[in-house]
Amino acid sequence: MLSLLVPGGNGQLGRELAARASVVRAPGSAELDVTNAGAVIEAVKSLAESAAGDGLAPVVINASAYNAVDQAETDTTRAYAVNADGPRLLAAACAASNVPLVHVSTDYVFAGDGDRPYETDDPVRPRTAYGTTKAAGEDAVLGSGARAWVVRTAWVYGAYGGNFVKTMARLAATRDTVSVVDDQRGCPTWTGDLANGLLALASRIASGSAPTSRVLHCAGGGETTWFRFAQAVFAELGLDPERVKPCTTEEFPRPAPRPAYSVLSDSAWRKEGLPPMRPWREALAAAFAEHGEHFRA
Repeated sequence: MLSLLVPGGNGQLGRELAARASVVRAPGSAELDVTNAGAVIEAVKSLAESAAGDGLAPVVINASAYNAVDQAETDTTRAYAVNADGPRLLAAACAASNVPLVHVSTDYVFAGDGDRPYETDDPVRPRTAYGTTKAAGEDAVLGSGARAWVVRTAWVYGAYGGNFVKTMARLAATRDTVSVVDDQRGCPTWTGDLANGLLALASRIASGSAPTSRVLHCAGGGETTWFRFAQAVFAELGLDPERVKPCTTEEFPRPAPRPAYSVLSDSAWRKEGLPPMRPWREALAAAFAEHGEHFRA
């Protein structure tokens, strides 16, 4: 059995992990600041000691992140602290206590100008401050000497926190039509499926059959555009999908450029024998079946 420490436990992924794991401590940033070296060392050391006493296998899953993509363009110091320094401190603490680390990263480490799903070994070329800090976090973890794995995901939504699905539901209640970009492609990922995937990976690591690939992709199956994703959300809400209108990225400028193409290949994930993620549309239906009240609130 696993004994987990999940920094970022108050976020949408952290809360999902806490709900699905049996033995877990999932502190939010107020309880465990990943940029505080002393606090990180103590938290990982405590995990290792308590797990040993209970006969459990300790694993850290780092779900903490500064993910305000636009704000990161001007708040780079804080973004770097959380997304790069935090993982570096966690990895060092994990190495010192011999605790495996699973670090969650993002599609934004890629340039987003590809025309085929990104493989785990494709060149990392972030175009935003957020992506740059996340790439630095990956480097820190992989170069730490810890038993560590990086798992990239994309277009995450869930029952907790703010996300695209909840935004669409809110706009649907206040507008006759909603315009959504139709020239950006990616993989919508439900936190429920992502949490299950990360727990499967952690179990593999704890069992002694850890993946040889240290970088993996875990995102919703298939691909779509934000426009088509929004139409699917309207359908799940029981609303007319035709109320969603397509627009271009140029018509909806943002401070941080969004990737035009950020589909992640799961070939390395499958090769390691980890459970493949279901198609994104099927996952969206499952998310509404399980947490519909959260999305409709």
